[in-house]
Amino acid sequence: MNRWANCRIGITGAGGTLGRALSKKFREKDSYVIGFTHRDIKSLSNEKHGPHKWIQWECGNELLIKNELEQLDILILNHGINPKGRQTKKDIDSAIEINALSSWRLIKIFEEIATNKEESSGNIELWVNTSEAEIQPALSPTYELSKRLIGQLVSFRQLKMNEQLAGKLVIRKLVLGPFKSNLNPIGIMNAESVASNILKMAEKNINLIIISPNPITYIIMPLVEFYRRIYFNLTKKLS
Repeated sequence: MNRWANCRIGITGAGGTLGRALSKKFREKDSYVIGFTHRDIKSLSNEKHGPHKWIQWECGNELLIKNELEQLDILILNHGINPKGRQTKKDIDSAIEINALSSWRLIKIFEEIATNKEESSGNIELWVNTSEAEIQPALSPTYELSKRLIGQLVSFRQLKMNEQLAGKLVIRKLVLGPFKSNLNPIGIMNAESVASNILKMAEKNINLIIISPNPITYIIMPLVEFYRRIYFNLTKKLS
């Protein structure tokens, strides 16, 4: 059975290497893909394996795409920047805004959409690409800082889902190692292979999707999530 057939998939950062790879894999599964991008749509619209439809948007104006988000079965938050070694105030502000705060605003909007859905309509899904930079060095302190922030926010929202939106919204965290892209030309993994494995793991209802050449990530990340769960439950009891 093709789980993704006829699903409407929204992907931010769809013009990037992983965004393109995910679009291709979902199209092969007969999904309808909508690509959200900051780029000029005219330069992207003729891509054979790209999204069926492009929507131009920008960080800070997330509410302007709410109508499009309401039509989705799955929203994949995949946009981001990597300032690499640059650590100026402007670079820090940009990384936090684009990699963390923008995604956080989209998460809240999508949660609101899920809250307002009819009980009979079933789950919608939110996938957030946080990167293994959430827990390991990536030779870019600013990038690591922003990824740790969004990673923790996603972890706590996943825990909250059990209380607030069970049966309406599923949140999956994507913890990905280095794949070759414009952001990381020396990445080890192939983006199409990464995208294929993401879909395979999601089909198995795995909410913590780890794909990395580094075996340590498969040990540390689940431990971090376990610690966060303990901490969350402890503070809830103490409040």
